[in-house]
Amino acid sequence: MAHADIDEGLYSRQLYVLGHDAMRSMGKANVLISGMRGLGVEVAKNVILAGVGSVTIQDQGSAEWADLSSQFYLRDTDVGQNRALCSEKHLARLNSHVRVSASTEALNQDFLRNIQVVVLTDSSLEEQRWVGAFCHANNIRFIVADTKGLCGQLFCDFGEAFEVRDSDGESPRSAMITHISKENPGIVSCTDDQAHEFRDEMYVMFSGVSGMTELNSYGPIEIKYLGNYSFSICDTSNFTEYEKGGVATEVKQSRTLSFIPLDAALEEVMRDSDLLVLSDYGKIQRHQSLHLGFRALHDFKQEHGRLPKPRNQADAERLVTMAKQLSTAAKFDEFDEDVVRKLSLVAVGDLAPLNALIGGLAAQEVMKACSGKFTPLKQWFYFDALECLPEQEDGGLLTEEACAPKNGRYDGQIAVFGADFQEKLKKQRYFLVGAGAIGCELLKNFALIGLGAGEGGHITVTDMDSIERSNLNRQFLFRSEDIGRQKSVAAAEAVKNMNPSVNITAHQNRVCVESEGIYTHQFYSGLDGVAAALDNVDARVYLDGRCVQNQKPMLEGGTLGSKGHTLVVVPHLTESYGPASSSGQKAIPLCTLKHFPHRIEHTLQWARDQFEGLFKHSAENVNQYLSDPEFWARTVARGEVEAVEVLEGVYTSLKDRPLNWTDCVTWARIQWEGLYNNHVAQLLHCFPPDHVTSSGLPFWMGAKRCPHPLTFDPANTTHMDFVVSAATLYGQIYGLGGSTDRADIQTILDGVNVPVFTPKSSVKIAVTDEELAETKEEGKEEDKAKLEELKQKLSSLQLPGQNFRMVPLEFEKDDDTNFHMDYIVAASNLRAENYDIPAADRHKSKLIAGRIIPAIATTTAAVAGLMCLELYKLVQGHKRISSFRVAYINMAVQYYVMAQPSRAPTFMVAGKEYSLWDEFVVLGKEEGREEMTVEELLKHIKDKHNLTVTGLYYGPAVLYADYCNHADRLKQRVSEVVTMVTKTEIPAQQQMLEIIPSFAEDEDCEKVPPIRYLLR
Repeated sequence: MAHADIDEGLYSRQLYVLGHDAMRSMGKANVLISGMRGLGVEVAKNVILAGVGSVTIQDQGSAEWADLSSQFYLRDTDVGQNRALCSEKHLARLNSHVRVSASTEALNQDFLRNIQVVVLTDSSLEEQRWVGAFCHANNIRFIVADTKGLCGQLFCDFGEAFEVRDSDGESPRSAMITHISKENPGIVSCTDDQAHEFRDEMYVMFSGVSGMTELNSYGPIEIKYLGNYSFSICDTSNFTEYEKGGVATEVKQSRTLSFIPLDAALEEVMRDSDLLVLSDYGKIQRHQSLHLGFRALHDFKQEHGRLPKPRNQADAERLVTMAKQLSTAAKFDEFDEDVVRKLSLVAVGDLAPLNALIGGLAAQEVMKACSGKFTPLKQWFYFDALECLPEQEDGGLLTEEACAPKNGRYDGQIAVFGADFQEKLKKQRYFLVGAGAIGCELLKNFALIGLGAGEGGHITVTDMDSIERSNLNRQFLFRSEDIGRQKSVAAAEAVKNMNPSVNITAHQNRVCVESEGIYTHQFYSGLDGVAAALDNVDARVYLDGRCVQNQKPMLEGGTLGSKGHTLVVVPHLTESYGPASSSGQKAIPLCTLKHFPHRIEHTLQWARDQFEGLFKHSAENVNQYLSDPEFWARTVARGEVEAVEVLEGVYTSLKDRPLNWTDCVTWARIQWEGLYNNHVAQLLHCFPPDHVTSSGLPFWMGAKRCPHPLTFDPANTTHMDFVVSAATLYGQIYGLGGSTDRADIQTILDGVNVPVFTPKSSVKIAVTDEELAETKEEGKEEDKAKLEELKQKLSSLQLPGQNFRMVPLEFEKDDDTNFHMDYIVAASNLRAENYDIPAADRHKSKLIAGRIIPAIATTTAAVAGLMCLELYKLVQGHKRISSFRVAYINMAVQYYVMAQPSRAPTFMVAGKEYSLWDEFVVLGKEEGREEMTVEELLKHIKDKHNLTVTGLYYGPAVLYADYCNHADRLKQRVSEVVTMVTKTEIPAQQQMLEIIPSFAEDEDCEKVPPIRYLLR
């Protein structure tokens, strides 16, 4: 990507994370990655996907069997061959915009002179010292990344004056102003509908301030945080009096960071903990001890010509002694012998999940070094997952013999966990839901660790989607020739190529209620666990519910740009993912959307709603009216207000249907007038600019921005953008088309007669959603009359031919030729102009209106690595909650929090404690006997659990209640009662009914374990 143009089709999701300027800077950078074992190839993969200009991979070594544990581009036949040469062709295929070359020569100064970023991943301390010194002296960004078994290390030196252009990558914050005081310093008060996000030392610019207009032309002003809705600025005592309005918008400030070279940082980190970025606050004391341990490993290797042998106690004690000596020299009093001892026992190990994590972090640092985007690591980072080791080590499970190499592809993993654990991994049966970005990374790790790669083992992966070009930037199992293929099929093939022993089946099903006939209770019963690689909350909530229902562990992870999270759900131990959180994004009030927008998000949501109403729902409703005799009754049943809106739309769509392209352009022009002139004129007629409330306060203040009507101007590009796109889309839903040449459209516009609008005093505009609801309630009788009138009008309307159907448009943000985004951008920015809201460009509009989730390969790799570290624990059957970790990371600002998951909350029923994992399992039907009656079910619960059932509920349906006359149901089969009450046959494939009981012993309890009633 050395050229100036950016391939937006390929990098669409990444651009929302990095921006165009950072991408261009990266496209000019030359990066050297030394070492092509698992960690090195992971770094290379991520920076190539990201789009740096060129990457040179360097390695003098030959592939060994142990490399296959984590180097996904090496095959059995590559053992004995140079690692860099074996990897070059695979890496080059990842991104045609990046030049990839391989070197088998030793590093030297001439080699390094033309490089912007150097990454060492498999090097001696001596090499790190001289390369680091050379890079520091020549202003070359320098990174060291290393993994040893379950421990990882990262170091960055970006020189003595490294400019960070954007420290966090967040969009500039903004806040609406309600008042600014005249004093020193001036106090700025913000609207109370949303807390401002400003912090001390931020800078802001003001715009749209009335009265104290001096601020509108003032340069960036440093602020001081006073509270969620106020901050202070400069001296405003000599400014004019504040009247109303205004927006404060953050101005991003670049800053310069100074790094110390590796030689000095090796010692300084023991004295200055600010040089050490923490990853797990439960392990604070370990990080500096790990620093000493990694240094001692270099000394050990120099002394013995090798790393400590797996599980060799003598080597471990020798390493502890060497690290202790370093600790004494550094005057470090909190040395942790145990962590260094464990480091020694696993140091030879090479684990794909840990390489994915450290490789993702290191690649992100490369991107920062190339672009100045985000805050770089300053300067050391250590990570360990030693809790992955067996919880009970005294049983002698891991011996030197058990962890000895077998000359096989899993040697790097056997060195850490032993041969028996490897066999257990091979027999695992897992269900992976999603084969997108995280799904691809998980499958890569699954293949490398050997999950499901033995007799009895299996992976089922399902994904409904097919591969698009934009996927190639972060879903690294796919290539350009895979575009159009099913993701799950292509991913499964890639995994088999990576490790032919993996047993994998690809499905193309959505995991939802409709597919429960495929993913039955029996299906889940045959699983060891589930991994969720999903991109929406609803799907996660559903899958989590199925895992709880079937008592299966679940690994879950997600990303949002540089941010990521992971969660491990362990039956009978941790809480589950649970229902959708109510703390998510708040819905925008309807009155805000209809009349009082004050943010670009409001106008974009309004524009999206306009698109859906005009070009999708209207056509769908017409088609249903024409083809479905029940449509009228079904619509009226939704309530008078909604029915009038829908049926008026049907009537108008049929009565005023366009006959040609001229009609489409005419419609678009009149739409423009109604939306951007007439609507605002009516609003200002009801609430003039000087309108005051009953309290005597100005109506147009705070979050209410006083709008102004627009006058159509064909010379205004945005005005014409609206007409062209609206006319085109309107024509599409009627199967009409015409010339989108602007000169031709202008000719049509010259002949359009735009009706004169006169505001009406009878119109009442609701100011709040509560008022809106009241208005709807008051108008019910009027709406009933309107419905009768509409019925008459529609029945007398001459309908089009019998085969007439409209064409509903499904919003598609990524097709730049379909006019969908053209309409959204123009419609939103015109409304923003009405209300003096700063416009948004197409890029930002697509992000918000298209509800795009920004994504980048580095975060995906790190999250998948963290998920697979939890997988190790699940497979071993860890029982302590302290062994597990949930993670929250933001790689843009060096925020890494690994924490113990929360325990499953408990509740009491009849004096006994239960959690969400408890259930009453009942075999409703067994071979050799008839299905249970309701009476037999009640007796079973009483006999087995000593609880007296007083009610049974199946969803909202009451199956049995002792306060009702349900005596006749006692003798009926449970499934018969379910069918009778729900008036729906139980699907033949359904194997379990989830029934909620209530008990005489504790009728006040809000929560009870469900009865899981097995039908088959």
